[in-house]
Amino acid sequence: MNLKWIILTLALVMYLLVIIFQNKKVWMTSAAALITIVLGFLAQGGALAGNVFEPLGGLGELAHHIFLELINWNILMIYVGSMIIAALFIYSRVPARIADALVTISPSTGIAVILILAMTGIISIFVENVATVLVMAPIALALSKKLKLNPVPFMIGLALMSNLEGTATLVGDPPSMIFASYAHYTFNDFFVHQGKISIFFFIQAGLIVGCIFFYCFFSKAKEKASVDKEPVISYLPLWLLLIMIGGLAVISFLTPELGYSSGCFVLGLGLLGLLWYRLSQKKSPAEIWTLVKELDWETIAFLIGIFVVVGAISETGLLDDFAGWLAHITGGSKFAGFILILAFSILISGFVDNVPYIIVMLPVAGSLATGLGIQKELLMFALLIGSCLGGNLTPFGASANVVAMGILKKEGHPITFPGFLKISAPFTILTTAAAAALLWAIWA
Repeated sequence: MNLKWIILTLALVMYLLVIIFQNKKVWMTSAAALITIVLGFLAQGGALAGNVFEPLGGLGELAHHIFLELINWNILMIYVGSMIIAALFIYSRVPARIADALVTISPSTGIAVILILAMTGIISIFVENVATVLVMAPIALALSKKLKLNPVPFMIGLALMSNLEGTATLVGDPPSMIFASYAHYTFNDFFVHQGKISIFFFIQAGLIVGCIFFYCFFSKAKEKASVDKEPVISYLPLWLLLIMIGGLAVISFLTPELGYSSGCFVLGLGLLGLLWYRLSQKKSPAEIWTLVKELDWETIAFLIGIFVVVGAISETGLLDDFAGWLAHITGGSKFAGFILILAFSILISGFVDNVPYIIVMLPVAGSLATGLGIQKELLMFALLIGSCLGGNLTPFGASANVVAMGILKKEGHPITFPGFLKISAPFTILTTAAAAALLWAIWA
């Protein structure tokens, strides 16, 4: 049997099992990656027909290709380093202090809620979405209880806003990191690319529309809110976060390719933060181990498996075949291709993990753009926007949504699937439409 079709079958089975067994997705992708590696070695030995790895010429080069080329260690280092800094930032209680300040300066409760939601989104640009929801949830619940507000739209808003803004920069979310790796984007390219505004500003268009949408829920709350100020433990994690942002911007100017410099820099900052946590905060090795252990290692393992499997799929030519089919059904229409990628991404990501989806679809979007004779950015940006914002569509479309639902249930405000959809569906449609409209106006 041709290796091309074996790998396709393996990938389809893997995706099916990931969808069915969400809690075991790391096991599924790791097993698929291991089988892919074994198939590569068998192909080198001539045991399989259709050897897509043959140009590598030897087992040593095959191993080098799989472990140092298919697996993007720079992206993984950025993710681990930024997770450590984010964990320390939450520990510092600076986010809670900022929220307190926003409530104090707001002329009304309605404005205070919108500012907190916007702040949640901004924090989520640099902090993992679930962590952002967890640190902001106590603030939202306390404010709702004190002013007798319905906490349901407030809590759902925290999740939706965090998912929305996680797309805005290279360090915001795994899909953005994957996009940067594939498109060879630096940190600065997320703001301006080829002299045009880039993905960051498209997401901010969605943020503005999202704030207006939620203001409709809270505009009647006119009274002035007040809260007790949260004490700050230390501002050093905030400085580490700012140094990370500034450092990535400088590295982007100095090196046009990601290389390993960005990953080493962010991981180094994270390790420096752990050293501060140990010495300045006088934390025991057990407490440091607890912080490290609670990082999102599942996503790291998940990404490694996906990198290997999808890398093999790409090298078989299957993704180019799929892109050709999409170009055929769009009839060569640029707008049809744009809407197809955007709508398909929203629907898929509302129900399926967007990490493997975007890894598969990025080369497809690029090839489709080439086939339609348009700039790749138009369709790749549409893919990124649709796959990330589409996670807001359903209660289980993103981990932050699941966490928000769990908190509401624990607080005695359980919400049904239709109840969540009543808020999430119009929010997703409006924010995606705003981001997509600006994208089309600039890049079409």
